Amino acid sequence: MGVLFLIATSFVLYKFIKKSKERRQRKRFFKRNGGLLLKQQEEADSSLVDKTIHFTSHELKKATDNFNENIILGRGGQGTVYKGMLVDGRIMAVKKSKIVDESQLEQFINEVVILSQVNHRNVVKLLGCCLETDVPLLVSEYIPNGTLYDRLHNGSYEFPFSLSMRLQIATEVAGALAYLHSAISIPIYHRDIKTTNILLDEKYRAKVSDFGTSRLVSVEQTHLTTIVKGTFGYLDPEYFQSSQFTEKSDVYSFGVVLIELLTGERPISLTRFGETKSLVTHFTLAMEEGRVMSIFDATVIKEGTRDVLLIVADLAIRCLNMNGKYRPTMKEVAIELETIRTSHTPSTFRADTDHVNGKYRPVMKEVATELETIRMSHTPSTFRADTDHVMYGEELSITYGESSSTLSFIDSLSQ
Repeated sequence: MGVLFLIATSFVLYKFIKKSKERRQRKRFFKRNGGLLLKQQEEADSSLVDKTIHFTSHELKKATDNFNENIILGRGGQGTVYKGMLVDGRIMAVKKSKIVDESQLEQFINEVVILSQVNHRNVVKLLGCCLETDVPLLVSEYIPNGTLYDRLHNGSYEFPFSLSMRLQIATEVAGALAYLHSAISIPIYHRDIKTTNILLDEKYRAKVSDFGTSRLVSVEQTHLTTIVKGTFGYLDPEYFQSSQFTEKSDVYSFGVVLIELLTGERPISLTRFGETKSLVTHFTLAMEEGRVMSIFDATVIKEGTRDVLLIVADLAIRCLNMNGKYRPTMKEVAIELETIRTSHTPSTFRADTDHVNGKYRPVMKEVATELETIRMSHTPSTFRADTDHVMYGEELSITYGESSSTLSFIDSLSQ
């Protein structure tokens, strides 16, 4: 009996010591992974406490089958993303960060804080985080169809990437950025808009992701002076030269995404002679020489009319203006794209007796869009055909308009 008692006591003591050690380790990880920094942020903004869910390491190990290699969704410079399932059946994505230094740790906490304050249908939804593991973990909704980059450039798919889908994705991303820039109490500059940071859900709706380098700005601020961060090929040249990031820097990056959608080409590629080719330079030159139609993707050419494609190309060129003050705002871009997209889609308003049947009536989003289009055509154009906005190599008679109701209209479409 004495031996059994000794064995039982030793086992209980071992378990107690092990649990105490694990608890101390979790606390150490929490502190090292920015837990105190996050707590400071939560104390500064009490609303974050309710919005930020702290998962335990046990929950996420169970959800990912102990981070099984077979359920990896992707790997990147900032870490590895796993697919997992919570006990309530929700499918989620867990990003296991690749933390190397203090600045990357700040990026992680920054992403948690920013995503906690964002609620938009075209922005990836944050579910929570975990700081009690060897590296911090970010938990977000699972987006099944990968990145826009992969859809454009990698692999084969069962169906073509239609012009309608491309315009819809562009419109959704523009609406999300308009929301971030001007529809929330503290504006957010994304600072790394690119096709690898745009995810596609089960219905191929766009979801803007990766807010590690994003910044909250006060309403009074017109720019941020920072160390230049971003991705080569999408980086605003004005920001690169001045280190001053403005909302128009996001507009430039979006312009690159837009021409990527139109052409199906990568923003930076190598020629057969081993030289680097910039898509922006290639596209701008094609516009200047009046041959832009020749560089559009085959699917885009097949489905789109010349007029529609040239309107989108003109919008892209304005987004890519070397002088940020002459670029449109994301609100203006979103309105123009929604107008273009709905004009490209066959009208739902039919002049026949079928309207007595409810299934043939338009949804209110379609009604709002068409009414806004009609209203805008009645409003004097804010986009003047002067030397700053002149379309390269092509002449086009298009009228655009804007009013103070633009933002509320964007919100009604995008949320």
